Amino acid sequence: MSVKVDLDKLADTLADFPFGYLITVGDDHRAHTVAVTPAFDGEVFTIGPIGGTTARNAAAHDAVTVLWPPREPTGYSLIVDGTARVADNVIRLIPSRAVLHRSAVTPGVGTDPGGLHDCVPLKGADTIQQASIPHNDAREC
Repeated sequence: MSVKVDLDKLADTLADFPFGYLITVGDDHRAHTVAVTPAFDGEVFTIGPIGGTTARNAAAHDAVTVLWPPREPTGYSLIVDGTARVADNVIRLIPSRAVLHRSAVTPGVGTDPGGLHDCVPLKGADTIQQASIPHNDAREC
């Protein structure tokens, strides 16, 4: 299912996340993860300079993910999926989906059917304000 990314909400949310991890996949189907500090211009992330393995992976498999860890153990991680374009030792990442995700603070009270996770898709007018309110549509997380 395709979910429209609210780029305004994404830009606002990024202020709370100083660095992330870019995850690409190689031909061997193994994940390759590197620490990054992406720049976001409101539409596209610029990530670079990148190494050879990251460049090869993103060029061959353009579906990539950036994961920003939470600042504290009970905080949300920010996960952005998108399409990578590699040129001149830099990735330009076009976001297609963004979500705030964490383990349920209280076991059994998460937003997924089993109550294990708390997930907030970044879309809609008041997503950020609802970040601490459980979201009940686990299909988007």
